[in-house]
Amino acid sequence: MAEREWFEKDYYRILGLSSSATDQEVTRAYRKLAKQHHPDANPGSEERFKEISAAYDVLGDKAKRAEYDEVRRLGPMAGGFGGPGGGGVRFGGNVGDLGDLFGGLFGGRRPQRQRGQDLETALHLSFRDAVNGVTTTVTLPSTDACHTCGGSGAAPGTGFVTCERCGGSGFIQADQGPFAMSSVCPVCQGRGGRIVTPCPTCHGTGHEPSSRRVNVRVPAGVTDGQRIRLKAKGAPGVRGGPPGDLFVDVHVTPDPRFGRRGHHVTTTVDVSVTQAILGATVSVDTLDDPVTLRLSPGTQPGTTLRVRGRGVPAAGKHAAGDLLVSVNVVVPTDLSREARGLVERLATALGSDDA
Repeated sequence: MAEREWFEKDYYRILGLSSSATDQEVTRAYRKLAKQHHPDANPGSEERFKEISAAYDVLGDKAKRAEYDEVRRLGPMAGGFGGPGGGGVRFGGNVGDLGDLFGGLFGGRRPQRQRGQDLETALHLSFRDAVNGVTTTVTLPSTDACHTCGGSGAAPGTGFVTCERCGGSGFIQADQGPFAMSSVCPVCQGRGGRIVTPCPTCHGTGHEPSSRRVNVRVPAGVTDGQRIRLKAKGAPGVRGGPPGDLFVDVHVTPDPRFGRRGHHVTTTVDVSVTQAILGATVSVDTLDDPVTLRLSPGTQPGTTLRVRGRGVPAAGKHAAGDLLVSVNVVVPTDLSREARGLVERLATALGSDDA
């Protein structure tokens, strides 16, 4: 079992869940906590965010979750040798895990490649950019080697001393029947030594906060709440492992003049009563250049006119959307005496025609 920390970390507790939580509850809890503790929204919460992401990386994957639950149930022997009738050595589906297994049992240790954590960030777009698509950038928290100590964690001119507890191995051994089980040294946390004088800049961590920019290509027609996955753009892997993924949650700012209906863009044009009755030519704004539309005589309020190809641009398997224009007939509320008389005459004439 590669995930040695599974024996020690309760991922359900980290996400505030019970072990019987459904997949949907796990996802909801993760998104809520990730948003609350994202470094962009809550500076200084990088470690908590990493912890939450690590928990979801396991519990959000059905196969990993099942394996994790089994490890937590059986304890350290879950990845090794079963009891009577247990089937002997249990493999995690990867022949390479056999070396990890025996290395842990007999005191040896081999650096394990670990996939980097998945990251999550938010991207706010204008309505036009969401419709047309755009290439932009997001800024992510990162770390660089400390400029003072060069990443060692020790103050310049000082060094390390061998850990008294593990003798520099980074692991301690305990007899478990016929086998010698090893675990990470609780004093040096597997480093094999301790810093004499911590670096005053990074306080012994060996790194300092920084940031990095990642290009994001947003496809045309993205909607509010949609999530974009960028493979291998998450946190770097550990000991040569592959990087994690970056998930970008899109938030679209509403536009006061335009709306969406699938791949179609919607808008409204105001016309006067006389234009609706007699017909007229009107100018209508689009997301690009204005277009001219012809109103037929007797156009009714709420009539929808269609402008082909002025919606979401064509992409992939879907064709370009259209611009749907709803006609709003504006009725005057303050008529002069002369105008009122004309309207009354019109009403009489229309009444005569209907009779």
